[in-house]
Amino acid sequence: MRKYILAGAGSLLVTLSVMMTGWIPSTGTQVKHRSVEVSKVPVAISADSLYNKHLDDLYLAANLGATGLSQLVFEKAVTGFYNLKNAGKLSAAKSIISIADMSQTSSTKRLWVIDLDKKQLLLNTWVAHGKNTGDDRATSFSNVNSSNQSSLGFYITGEVYYGKHGRSLRLDGMDNGYNDNARRRAIVVHGADYVGQGTINALGRLGRSLGCPAVAPELSDKLINTIEGKTVLFINGADQRYTSKYLDNHLAAAFASNSTDIPVKSENLLPAKSLQVGI
Repeated sequence: MRKYILAGAGSLLVTLSVMMTGWIPSTGTQVKHRSVEVSKVPVAISADSLYNKHLDDLYLAANLGATGLSQLVFEKAVTGFYNLKNAGKLSAAKSIISIADMSQTSSTKRLWVIDLDKKQLLLNTWVAHGKNTGDDRATSFSNVNSSNQSSLGFYITGEVYYGKHGRSLRLDGMDNGYNDNARRRAIVVHGADYVGQGTINALGRLGRSLGCPAVAPELSDKLINTIEGKTVLFINGADQRYTSKYLDNHLAAAFASNSTDIPVKSENLLPAKSLQVGI
């Protein structure tokens, strides 16, 4: 009788072990199975996966798709933001990014200013490109003095000053060979009366600058006040040759996942799986 009791106890322990761990012995013996739903199974998730979800959440929360901002361009700008933040080049007090998408025509509102902390669009308006960059559509870019062309890439906003266009904001280009000559070229944010609906009505496009991202004069103070003091401006274009070390998605994901920007919450986890457990 004792050996039957021990055998029965052993069988019960094996059964409980299989139920608890989900392990199926590979004995080669035919066994019958039934499905057991195991809920809330924790699943490992990578920093890249969390980061991609974070980007999706930001884009959707700010309703940027409705404004015409490409999600791919937005993701480039945010990736640059995190990499520049990781490099210690940005203000610790602001999480503002500005995006000028020069792949869109000048007659569209192709400048966006976004608060990443608040997940909120602050401004969407027109922005001009350089007169030698194209007519309504920007097609040619340069980093060369006196080229009168716009330059692609990541910029950090500098100090405010008063020049021939009034109150203006200096820019420092971060991409070697693409825009690092911006300060020497006096590429700045300023207001210009050729930016607005009236010019579009008259010409079918905005007026053009000497390479500066110029905006409507009635909005220039608001824009400068919002983005001054070491925030990111990303100028995107259709030039496929443009590259930047700040577009490293993996580095941005690692930094953002280790900061408070991407909190690990239950909704960040992958869905629980239904396991087939043999008993």
